Amino acid sequence: LFCGAPHPLVIAGETLGTRYSVTGAKTPRGVDRQTLKEEIDAALSHIDALMSTYRPDSELSRLNQFNSDEWFAVSRETAAVIDEAVQIGQLTGGAFDITVGSLVNLWNFGPEKNAAAVPSDEAIHRCRGRIGLKHLEVRRSPPAIKKRRKDLYIDLSGIAKGFAVDRIAELIERRRVENYLIEVGGELRAKGHNHRGKLWRIAVESPLGETRAIQTVVALEDLAMATSGDYHNYFEENSVRYCHIIDPRSGRPVSHTLASVTVLAASCTRADALATALMVLGPDAGYDIAVQEELPVLFIIKSDTGFVEKSTPSFAGHVQH
Repeated sequence: LFCGAPHPLVIAGETLGTRYSVTGAKTPRGVDRQTLKEEIDAALSHIDALMSTYRPDSELSRLNQFNSDEWFAVSRETAAVIDEAVQIGQLTGGAFDITVGSLVNLWNFGPEKNAAAVPSDEAIHRCRGRIGLKHLEVRRSPPAIKKRRKDLYIDLSGIAKGFAVDRIAELIERRRVENYLIEVGGELRAKGHNHRGKLWRIAVESPLGETRAIQTVVALEDLAMATSGDYHNYFEENSVRYCHIIDPRSGRPVSHTLASVTVLAASCTRADALATALMVLGPDAGYDIAVQEELPVLFIIKSDTGFVEKSTPSFAGHVQH
């Protein structure tokens, strides 16, 4: 029981190599939780079958294997996600680039593994020649993708989880779930209020890596939130840390002082991609673009004495004190 309030709706499971959860203030009358879970699982399984690079039979893998510069027919969902990704790539001067997949694999952060943990300068230079949004064309109707380079390798891991959150939101709203919090692998979207009638309060994790601690708390009102950081997925060699976020402009993992970026946006698809883009850009260029575009963003920056918070003007109103 929750202080006499209605039992909240709680559904959880696994998807896209991570976990998801859906929490609602209550279960709508006439809606069966198990049936709703099956519908959510089916929708997420469909996204995985479209956008996973770890499944050789996925639509994205078949596109990556397509050895032609002709149009390749794709689903409406894949075309929409790639179109959004291209727009954010252009907005951020190429900092977000879904054609970076071959570099992700080269650095052993993707499904294809490389013998050397740290690739040679020559291998990086060769791989960089294969990437770039200029090699990609998107058509929304009829939905199709054209690779101007046959060896182009698209990776949607920086945007697919956000899209999955938005797709679940659409699904549960059709089932009359009006107050909810959805999370897929750390990307979130909230609507309305929790079962206590309060705004959904979300903790932003401190980028400590070894232990889990709260950096700050955000109140989400009809917004999505996505965080990108360098502290969970990385490896070390010769006392140098290499994180999974690859800067497509250098071909190497980011190495600046920005530890994490949290972005608020109307859609989680957009928040997810923007968080990755700003993480690539770093604490200065990333902040400048966030302010220019009036984005609510929190930057957590490493300093000699710990972590320093730097937020855009539009983020401040969402922080819970």
